[in-house]
Amino acid sequence: MICDGCGAQNAVVHLTQVVDKEMKTLHLCERCAAEKGLDAAPVQGKFPLTDLLAHMSPDDRSPRASVPTPTCSFCGLTFAGFRETGRLGCSHCWVSFEGHLRTLLRRIHGGSQHMGKVYLSPDPSVSDREKRMESLRRKLRRAVDLEDFERAAELRDELRNMEPA
Repeated sequence: MICDGCGAQNAVVHLTQVVDKEMKTLHLCERCAAEKGLDAAPVQGKFPLTDLLAHMSPDDRSPRASVPTPTCSFCGLTFAGFRETGRLGCSHCWVSFEGHLRTLLRRIHGGSQHMGKVYLSPDPSVSDREKRMESLRRKLRRAVDLEDFERAAELRDELRNMEPA
């Protein structure tokens, strides 16, 4: 199969994307896949879930198990601890274990660069309303502290109007 990107080389990566409920498949050569941030290196066989868990298990007696594992300087979690639980301790763990996690992500997903959607709140106006209400509450407290009761009454009424029914 010929590469959809350059039209010259054989395709080695087959990328299927769903955009706006429409499925589109791209067949790419190694160079075009690399330009899109995809890892075109061949996968060392399929990794079913059991094999993946075996690679992450604490009973792994491979030579790399005797090498000291990195530790997160913020929360103290070791990479061996991550392998036992499958959970990171904090956001700093991503930096501390970057090399190991990048390898793991490549093995699981075939690449380590995000190519998907970004989470958006279902109703972004809800978070905006909450921020506005918190601001009004601060202003109300300040008006009461300053004994500006007319302003405080206006802010109270505005807050009542914003609260959901």
